Parts: sequence; C-alpha cells; structure tokens
Amino acid sequence: MAYTIAVAGKGGTGKTTLTGLLIHYLSKAGNGPVLAVDADANSNLNEVLGVDIGLTLGELREELERGDLMAESPIPVGMSKADYTEMKFASALTEMDDYDMLVMGRTQGSGCYCFVNGLLQNQIQKFSGGYKYVVVDNEAGMEHISRGVLPAVDCVLLVSDSSRRGVQAVGRIQQLVKDLRLNPTTMGLIVNRAPNGELSDGIKEEIAIQNLNLLAVVPQDELVYEYDSQGIPLVNLPEDAPVKIAIKKLIEQLI
Repeated sequence: MAYTIAVAGKGGTGKTTLTGLLIHYLSKAGNGPVLAVDADANSNLNEVLGVDIGLTLGELREELERGDLMAESPIPVGMSKADYTEMKFASALTEMDDYDMLVMGRTQGSGCYCFVNGLLQNQIQKFSGGYKYVVVDNEAGMEHISRGVLPAVDCVLLVSDSSRRGVQAVGRIQQLVKDLRLNPTTMGLIVNRAPNGELSDGIKEEIAIQNLNLLAVVPQDELVYEYDSQGIPLVNLPEDAPVKIAIKKLIEQLI
C-alpha cells in the first residue's frame, strides 16, 4: 500500500499551498508515483498545482444517486453500477507527468451515500496501490478519512498560522485524529506564515500546552501573495523562495 500523508488545518492557514508544494517536491525528487487527493470541500489544490480538472468524485456520487431516482438511469443497459463507477472513476483521474490527481469535491444532495461511498472506497484503495505516496489535502474535520473513504493514514501534518487560536485549532484536530484511532506513525505541526520565520514566546507556550510536535516553521513569503494575486500556480515560485526552501527541508526530514 502507498504511504499516505494527510494534511489538515482550518481554512486560511495556507494548508493547500503547503500541500501543493509537498506534492511538487515529492514528484520532482523522484519519489513517485504520487497520487494527489483534494478532499477539501472548497477544492482549489489544482490551482496551486496549475492543473485543470474535469469530473470530481462528488459529482460522480451525485450522478449515481440521481440515477437511482430517475426513470432512465445514466448507467448503460447490461452494465452494473460497480462497473459504471469504475469507468467513470478512471475519467475523474487527472494524469500529469509526475503525479495524478483526484478531487473529491462537494456534494449537494441529501440522504445516505453509503453504497456509493463503499464503491468509491474500493476504487480509491485499488488505485492507491499503484502509487508510492498518496498526499491528501483535508478539511479540518477530516470527513473522508473518518468515514473510511480514503486509505489508512501514515503521516498527519497539522498546519496552523502563527497565532494562538490557530495552534489551539490544530490541537483540536490532533485530538480528533486520536479519537478516530487513525494511529499515524508520524504526526506533527507546521507553523505557516511566521514573521521572519520565528515564533513568539506565546506561540511556543501554546504549542507546548497543546502537546504538539513541531516539525517545521514556514516563513511569511510575500511572493506567495503576489503569485496568488496574479493567478500564477504557486509551484512556479523560484526555488530560493522561503516557503519552497522550508517544504524541501520538511520532506528531507520526513522521508
């Protein structure tokens, strides 16, 4: 099975930016093949990577659910729902030179998706077996992992900004990971957007209170704002950009 890295944190901390750079460096360093999974309902990992996406798994799930309620199902006659799901799943996989990408996406409907979730779980586990790494950009609640849709987690990276409230939020996510009994072999904190790459005494104190393992401090990088404002994929940042240097060091530490 693939080594699965889950990145989690509340919105606005730069979690998706760091996830994209992590995928970028894993791929470029020859640590592939890598499967990137955007499991955040507010999907924008593809923008960080500069990738155009088509069908999301949320849209596929909705299509199958609607098909059960329609007089004329979208599933061709003679094809099972499982076979149709596998066919559509393949079309949802965006293939790049150095990695592939799946976007879970948002679901709009109501009701139980247990059967469809089960199909998706089987397909994701089947596909992930062909990768060395699976990197998942999660929402704070880690919904897809908690429901078993995504594979078991080996490493959890908790992203916070350099504020006490951000560190406290990450502390709650760490407790959620423990409550879900995910039992990752590695779990630690990344503090993002730290002024001059340094932590104040108050932040250090809060990290200790939350019993968090500090893995990396990523400096505030104005180029990130500039690239984002201009719609330039953040993976195109220069190699000497502070945020890229920090992520590269983190990967060397983890692998």
